[in-house]
Amino acid sequence: MTKATVKVKNAEGFYARPATYLVEVCNHFKSAIWLCVGERIVNGKSLLGVLSQGVKLGDEVLFKAEGSDEKEAIETVTKLIDSKFDDIEDILRIL
Repeated sequence: MTKATVKVKNAEGFYARPATYLVEVCNHFKSAIWLCVGERIVNGKSLLGVLSQGVKLGDEVLFKAEGSDEKEAIETVTKLIDSKFDDIEDILRIL
């Protein structure tokens, strides 16, 4: 299992568009990906799950991935969030 904690830097947090991008990226990987905020854990490949977390600017989110491409999955998700979702086109082009 690979893990990474990231601090949300975009003003919208994981609202509709960023959440959609995050789920789209997560779905490109074979590994299971979980998003953890506090005690709540949801499937990172589920738009409803990601939206239900109510992630806001400044929140810390723990991502966990398990599977054959877990390291790449965590690296890509971390890059996306660190870029404030500005790198979405570049990331999707690579995947």
